Amino acid sequence: MQVCILYCGANQHTKLKSLADAIAIGVEKKGHQTTFLNALVDTDKRLTIYDYLVVLSEPISAFSAKIPSYIVKYLENAGQVSGKRCACVISGGIRKNKALLNLMRDVESQGIIIKISEVIKKEDEARAFGSHLNVERNY
Repeated sequence: MQVCILYCGANQHTKLKSLADAIAIGVEKKGHQTTFLNALVDTDKRLTIYDYLVVLSEPISAFSAKIPSYIVKYLENAGQVSGKRCACVISGGIRKNKALLNLMRDVESQGIIIKISEVIKKEDEARAFGSHLNVERNY
């Protein structure tokens, strides 16, 4: 199955990229293909071909619960995403649970089905999250 890891943050993406790499290692151990997309750079890429999405973001500041607004704009222009299965992941921030709730609300507003959500801070946690991610469809 093809998994897209969409990472999008307000600041430098070095931490998010390393977490996305760790999630991909866990997912690829189960035999799935992964693709990375940066929501700021890869604005013309479509998500229609992917079976599963992992949306990885961070709050716009350490004290904020808001997530970057371009996530919704990216998902609106990303092709047919309604009905896709997804995992939402937040990294860092003091109000991380509220930020995760905001991310989930924005992703669900596009018709995406959230299967799991998590707050991840370290690469080890991200690798374990990816290895336990249930990507296959369960009918």
